[in-house]
Amino acid sequence: MPYHLRNLAGVGREVEVQVVGPATVVAVLDALEAAHPVLRGTIRDQATGARRPLLRFYGLRRDLTDQPPDAPLPDAIVSGAEPLWIIGAIAGG
Repeated sequence: MPYHLRNLAGVGREVEVQVVGPATVVAVLDALEAAHPVLRGTIRDQATGARRPLLRFYGLRRDLTDQPPDAPLPDAIVSGAEPLWIIGAIAGG
């Protein structure tokens, strides 16, 4: 998670969550926000559920950001062997 969100939630570099049902980006974010309510609205818009600009999702050395948010995550991420990264993108010129 980006530093400012880790700082806001009072967590370290890695956060483990338990997902109920199929493991998708939406399910992970639901579990993360349930465990750390202060993050509601910081990663995705509370009204629409849309990802906030400049935040990206990565796993297995691939950008998963543009995949459907309800697409199943790869098995290695689901099992915990590999992390799902929430990265703050860098903008500028």
